[in-house]
Amino acid sequence: MESTKIALVTGASRGLGRNAALHLARQGVAVVITYRSRRAEADSAVGEIEALGGQAVALPLDVAQSHSFAAFAGELKTALATHWQRQTFDYLVNNAGIGINAPFAETSEEAFDELVNIHLKGPFFLTQTLLPLISDGGRIVNISSGLARFALPGYAAYGAMKGAIEVLTRYQAKELGARGIAVNVVAPGAIETDFGGGAVRDNAQLNAFVASQTALGRVGVPDDIGGVIASLLSEGNRWINGQRIEASGGMFL
Repeated sequence: MESTKIALVTGASRGLGRNAALHLARQGVAVVITYRSRRAEADSAVGEIEALGGQAVALPLDVAQSHSFAAFAGELKTALATHWQRQTFDYLVNNAGIGINAPFAETSEEAFDELVNIHLKGPFFLTQTLLPLISDGGRIVNISSGLARFALPGYAAYGAMKGAIEVLTRYQAKELGARGIAVNVVAPGAIETDFGGGAVRDNAQLNAFVASQTALGRVGVPDDIGGVIASLLSEGNRWINGQRIEASGGMFL
């Protein structure tokens, strides 16, 4: 009998990460979720997965602190051995992130550096650190944004980081292909979550504008993205590699 697949989803105590973890659990994938500070929310996510009959464990991780990645890898190895008697895991989802909205002319160097550490340096070096623990034939999903394709004022720095992640994804796919590891990037459109202060969810005018610019006529919800991430990690999509998958309902077509 084939052993259970294991996914690591960063930033999965809330939002899109949590939704993706739940979708994976429904596919029979065991999940390691990471959280930065919200332990109670992470434990709640684990409980929700277990209620579905799935397996999950939560580990603390701040993706902005790349110096901590070696220690995290050690904690992950222990968790894999303890819970699944495994030395490796199969799927890595680099989801953790924050939103900073500021005009280009007013973006501070401090805010820029924070975005670099969380959205570019973090996924770059976390993936590098975890390479020995990812199974040959495994898969990686990075998270970008529709804002890497279309430009909305206030997201110059954020969009630039996501553009970099899209390029990085292609390089990872090229260089990790020898190990049979496929790497793709999912680019969500505007989603109703608490991300970036919950503006898309709570600002009726913004919500209506996004819906009016979306071919399917509404703003996205977390299930729209979690399902895409889980689908990319399903057996039927094993031949998709080095691709940018935009899940935006057709924004700004």
